[in-house]
Amino acid sequence: MNEQTARIEKIQQTVQRIPIGKVASYGQIAELSGLPGRARLVGKSLGRGPSTQALPWQRVLRSNGQIAFEETSESARKQRQFLEQEGVEVKNNRVNMKKFQWQPTLDEFFALGISAL
Repeated sequence: MNEQTARIEKIQQTVQRIPIGKVASYGQIAELSGLPGRARLVGKSLGRGPSTQALPWQRVLRSNGQIAFEETSESARKQRQFLEQEGVEVKNNRVNMKKFQWQPTLDEFFALGISAL
């Protein structure tokens, strides 16, 4: 497995751990995946994920809680719908990160392979 594939797999494993009803930012997923500063790689990885894997992509947002898709797009509509079905409130194409952001427990950190908090 090459390094890029390993990074993408780590990102996907991290995204899989976001609980229902919670969200994370692209940067947060990069940090938790051991790839600080690689938020764009997270976005690209989610866009190219294998179609056979059911990644909860809808739980990943911009750091300010905004949905990254154009507000009137079909992708934004789908993401809002999925989030609302999970109990996440979306107002003006944005989620209140203080209320809904995933804050992994210590056990979750260890499960992710995070060595330093």
